[in-house]
This record gives sequence, structure tokens and C-alpha cells, in this order.
Amino acid sequence: MKTIKTLSVAAVAALSLMSFGSFAQSITATSSTLDGAEAKIAAQAQQAGAGYKITSARVENGAYVSAELIK
Repeated sequence: MKTIKTLSVAAVAALSLMSFGSFAQSITATSSTLDGAEAKIAAQAQQAGAGYKITSARVENGAYVSAELIK
């Protein structure tokens, strides 16, 4: 019984580590325009060898864009 408990705990720990490793990396950029901020996001994604998905954007005194890198 103790062996089964130990194996179960080890399996749960291994699965937890795998799920944390699968999260996409978030990046942000700012510029005076949305096009400029997206260009910065695209450059960061290209440097990382990944694609990107914009998750949020806003324009106040400048443009702010958040994205997730997709490998």
C-alpha cells in the first residue's frame, strides 16, 4: 500500500511539472501606435524562433500590446 501511495505522489508531481512547462511565454511591447507595438512583438517572436498570438491591446497615451509566444 505504501508503494502505491509513493508511486501515485511521484506520478502527480511529474504531471504537474509537465503542465507548468507547457504554458506559453507572455511578452509585451509599447509604442506610439498599435502597428509599432505589434512590430516589436513580431520582432521578439522572430528572435525567439516562435509565432505569436496577441492577447490584449490598448491605446491610451501610447499603444500597449501583450502576446503569447507559440512554439
